[in-house]
Amino acid sequence: MNRFLMVLLLLSVALPGCATNPVTGKNDFSLVSEQQELAIGAQQYAPARQAQGGDLVADPELTAYVSQVGQRLAAVSDRKLPYEFKVLNNSVPNAWALPGGKICVNRGLLTELHNESELAAVLGHEIVHAAARHGAQSMSKGMLLQTAVIGAAVATQGKDYANIAQLGANVGAQLISQKYGRDAERESDHYGMTYMVRAGYDPQGAVDLQRTFVKLSEGRQQDWLNGLFASHPPSPERVQNNIDMLATLPRGGEMGEARYRSRTAHLMRAKPAYDAYDKGREALAKGDATTAARMARQAIALEPKEGHFYGLMGDAEQKNGHLSSAVQQYTKAARLNPDFFYYPLQRGKANEALHLDAAARADFERSVALLPTADAYYSLGSLSRKAGRIDEAKTFYAKVAASQGELGKQAYGDLVDLDLKDNPGKYIQLRAGRDAQGKIVAQLTNPTPRNISGIVLLVQFHDAAGQAQQAQREMSAVLAAETQQLFDLDLTGLVVDAQLNTLQVGVLRAQVAR
Repeated sequence: MNRFLMVLLLLSVALPGCATNPVTGKNDFSLVSEQQELAIGAQQYAPARQAQGGDLVADPELTAYVSQVGQRLAAVSDRKLPYEFKVLNNSVPNAWALPGGKICVNRGLLTELHNESELAAVLGHEIVHAAARHGAQSMSKGMLLQTAVIGAAVATQGKDYANIAQLGANVGAQLISQKYGRDAERESDHYGMTYMVRAGYDPQGAVDLQRTFVKLSEGRQQDWLNGLFASHPPSPERVQNNIDMLATLPRGGEMGEARYRSRTAHLMRAKPAYDAYDKGREALAKGDATTAARMARQAIALEPKEGHFYGLMGDAEQKNGHLSSAVQQYTKAARLNPDFFYYPLQRGKANEALHLDAAARADFERSVALLPTADAYYSLGSLSRKAGRIDEAKTFYAKVAASQGELGKQAYGDLVDLDLKDNPGKYIQLRAGRDAQGKIVAQLTNPTPRNISGIVLLVQFHDAAGQAQQAQREMSAVLAAETQQLFDLDLTGLVVDAQLNTLQVGVLRAQVAR
């Protein structure tokens, strides 16, 4: 998470207060100002979209249509925000809103809707989440602060783009996946229907939508449970609440069934291609590159303008060791969607394996400009190290070293390899005092994944006469990775208890054990 956003969040916990809910008019507990909301939404919108498949660019008319419906509803909302609406290239049926009115709908949800009124129900619900400051309230209650401050990056794992570790989308990911409280969901359902009526839609669409959600959740369809239902759990109670609300509202608004069918026709025709793509991704995650390639070819034949399909083909080719062919496939993908981080990331890996270092570096730099990831930064570190640009390599490894998983541990080890001699005190932890036998000892802790040898300590103290003294002590033993060791400083008779508080011990020299 960038430093500016961290400061905003940390300041927010120090300044308690209340704010008027722009939708309900009630006073709600809030620690996050409107300026902070806008900043968080603006900063997290792009990386959050990148991490979930990127924008759907193969069907720009669909995004324009969804945005048109969203802006129609936003125009009648109770809070004026810089609302934006995007369609994500993701098969999981989901929709979400970031603070500040940054809203997304997955194409996987659009294929399940029946008319524009149901789309308006989805978007109206998300607009209320933004307008009523539900995300800000969640942050104020401390639901995000721990993960927001701690997380940095994790190694690339899993089968889809969401599982590639981001250095820049942690807060957004938490906001998207959070579960709102029952009151927040009730508000969004209630006022979302009000917005539908104001905008000229038949609120029956909200009832039909909730009925569909309940039926699908009862069927335990995994994609649905991982998507919209994770953050917006459906229930018969919500259906009944919408029915009760419907009885109080005027009827006769638009359902927009024909218009919805017309505007989503291309998406519906392409659905078999995306289904094949999803099967290919699943096969690749299981190590079956042959099936993945076959599914990619099938998808491309049905929808040749979709970059993800060529990206899948590239992944299959790379899995099979056909690196030059993989580069060609990623290049096709990047031409169709030049603003998605994954294609240059994967092409960079292939180019790196082909020892085309200049091309690989350009790819990784392009990828991190779109979405900072541990994978890309690690490869940049390796390329810099290979080129002899050691300080640059250290910087890249340090970006990854705080992460969880094997890649973070590997980067930490590489950083130790390069930096231990220059800064041994950064990697060896020290405490000094008397042990049970009364000897003055240093407790050395090595949290790194490397064995360390040649440790020389600089000891500073005041002797019994009060005179400042210093001495060097060298350890003959190797301090093993991720262990602790006590070392006798051999100060018996030199330091008395009265002067023990003057004792200072630092690491003067150390090296990675070979």
